[in-house]
Amino acid sequence: GSLERRSCLYLRTGRACCQMVEVLLAALILVCSSVSSGSAGGYTGLPALGGIYYYQYGGAYSGFSGADGERAQQLDQSFYLLKLPIARAAMAVGGCLLVFPCVLILVGVLRVPWYFPAWLLIECTLYVVIAVCTVPALYYFLHSLLSVYNSSVCKEREQLYQSKGYQGFWCSLHGAEIAAGLLGCMAAMAYLLSAGLAVRDYRTVHEQKQKPLQL
Repeated sequence: GSLERRSCLYLRTGRACCQMVEVLLAALILVCSSVSSGSAGGYTGLPALGGIYYYQYGGAYSGFSGADGERAQQLDQSFYLLKLPIARAAMAVGGCLLVFPCVLILVGVLRVPWYFPAWLLIECTLYVVIAVCTVPALYYFLHSLLSVYNSSVCKEREQLYQSKGYQGFWCSLHGAEIAAGLLGCMAAMAYLLSAGLAVRDYRTVHEQKQKPLQL
């Protein structure tokens, strides 16, 4: 079997391929979470980006002046601070989910499961636990974001920008946040698949280790 071959061939097994998919999904979740946090504020942040953003949003926000400009800045900063803990938590989870399959790939390359078959059962248990915990984590992520978007800060911010003709400041989930949720669901399914593959490989290793005894 593949588990008896040279360690480099582990990367060609089904379990390793699934783990590499998990790495990709975790990386995308991390990116989408960082996008969700945004900058410290649209009014003060977008002109600093220059280029297409500067011209798309009307130069230095010429529609704002005096008290309106100061209020826009305050609302941007308040909105940013409301979303920041959620984004940081999502980024932390994405980082952990990125490290976990990387460690398992290294374990597989070093052929630890062949010398210690019980590791595959531990791996299966970890995958099941993570897959189950992903569901409430996604609920908390989306529910917290919706709470921020339903806040008075977001509503006032949306109305202020719309009154000046600026678009893109709606109080609703944007593409990166929706993508993070979908990627989380895909990751949970990948974890369950990896759990099944770990059980299959455990049986394979157990059978192969019993062959010399049968001879």
